[in-house]
Amino acid sequence: MNKKIAGVDEAGRGPLAGPVVAAAVILNDNHGINGLRDSKKLSQKNRELLYNEILIKAETIGIGKVDVKTIDRINIKEATFKAMKIALGSLSTIPHKAFIDGYALNNQVIPNEGIIGGDDLIDSIKAASIIAKVTRDRLMKEYAVIFPEYGFDKHKGYGTKSHLKALSEYRSTPIHRRSYKPVAKNMPTLNWIAKQNRIKWLGEKLAALYLKQKGITIIEMNWKFEPYGEIDILGKSEHECILIDVMTTYKSNIHQNRKNINHNKMIQMGNAIPQLRNDLEQDMDSRIDHVLVNLTKTGPEIKHYKGINLE
Repeated sequence: MNKKIAGVDEAGRGPLAGPVVAAAVILNDNHGINGLRDSKKLSQKNRELLYNEILIKAETIGIGKVDVKTIDRINIKEATFKAMKIALGSLSTIPHKAFIDGYALNNQVIPNEGIIGGDDLIDSIKAASIIAKVTRDRLMKEYAVIFPEYGFDKHKGYGTKSHLKALSEYRSTPIHRRSYKPVAKNMPTLNWIAKQNRIKWLGEKLAALYLKQKGITIIEMNWKFEPYGEIDILGKSEHECILIDVMTTYKSNIHQNRKNINHNKMIQMGNAIPQLRNDLEQDMDSRIDHVLVNLTKTGPEIKHYKGINLE
């Protein structure tokens, strides 16, 4: 019986924002995938092509993601190891052994060996590096829709000049790593946000992050629809397009604010549904949601009301 060997690698140790992502991949000896290399040495086009081929030809793939809050709490090194362990635990087949790019994992039930430069040496690690990199890049592109000001789709959260400039102008977001110095130097306060007239701006970002965590895909922020104005968030679930209105308050009582939902605006949003279907070229069911965001010193309070009745 051939022993099952998993290759494990990560993406996202260095960025200032976004999660760290690890992948574990088991390949057959005769996998037939040509051109495997360390993901950093491949063009984006070739990474994407190999990613799709690996999905088809790998025996099993596991993904591990660790968010920024955990990174800040336990440090990036431990968060990377945690993501790798999650990836190994997500495999549908338990490997006899795992080869880890870099250093071995402690307290891991699967026997494993660290291999420095493994993403240049072992096909399964090369494949894992590609899966991890493409998976993380796609996540950062999703965040770029919510935070277009930061250019996450271009630099993927790394500390480029354009990213540092955006940090200085807009300050850090909830997906930035507070334990990293450039982020720590640019933490916003609620008073600063209020003085910059960005209460509504921040509320819409927080609402979009909340909805994303609930499984809603964010298509566009501040979608313009003539002649009525704009919709704060345009989202999509598996079966529905969702038009989302966001109301943001500052140091208020979130439970009292539901009565302030603007039903005239809801009706206007309903009038935009035919245009939305035409723009998306999809005849999906549609609904209108409302999200209340209250900014407080202890963190945001968020209430989500689904399917507002327009009658």
